[in-house]
Amino acid sequence: MAAAVSLNETTEPSRRDFLYIATGAVGAVGAAALAWPFIDQMNPDAATLALAEIDVDVSQVEVGQSITAKWRGKPIFIRQRTEAEIEEARAVPLEELKDPIARNANLSGDAPATDENRATDGKEAWLVMVGVCTHLGCIPLGNSGPFDGWFCPCHGSAYDTAGRIRQGPAPTNMDIPPYTFTSDTTVRIG
Repeated sequence: MAAAVSLNETTEPSRRDFLYIATGAVGAVGAAALAWPFIDQMNPDAATLALAEIDVDVSQVEVGQSITAKWRGKPIFIRQRTEAEIEEARAVPLEELKDPIARNANLSGDAPATDENRATDGKEAWLVMVGVCTHLGCIPLGNSGPFDGWFCPCHGSAYDTAGRIRQGPAPTNMDIPPYTFTSDTTVRIG
C-alpha cells in the first residue's frame, strides 16, 4: 500500500524541474538577444543625433544682414532685422495675412503671426526660421520680392520681413524652428 503524503511535507525539485527552468531561462535570453537588433534599429542614427542641436555664432551679423546655417539637412535663415523691417512687419493688419492659422490664432490656440511672436522676447530684431518655401520646398531668395522679405523663384510665393506668406501659392508662413539664445551672440537651434 502506498504511503500518503501529508500537505505539510514538501517535495524537492526533481532533475526534470531543473531542466524545465533552465530551458525556459535560456529561451528567454535567446528571445531577448534575437529581438534586440530589431528594437535597436528604431533608434535614430548617430549622424541624426549629432544634428539634433546646433549652436550658431551670430556675433558677426550686422543689422540688416542674414546668414544661413544648416540644421537637420535644411537651411536656417538667421537675420538681424532693421528697425524699419520690424516696424513694417508690425504695421501689417492680421486680416491681410494669407496663413489661416495666423489669422485665426486665437481660435486655433497657436501664437498669432504678429512680429513679436515670430521672434524671441528681448531679441525681436532676430528672426530665425527654416529657409524652405512651404509650397513645394524650394529655397526662397532673401531681401527680394514685393514685400522686401523672401521670394520663392519656383512658383512666386512672397514672404514679408517676418517670414509670413503674403502672396503666391504657399499655404503657410515659413516655419520657425525651436531655438533659444544661449548668450547674446549664440543661438541654439533644436
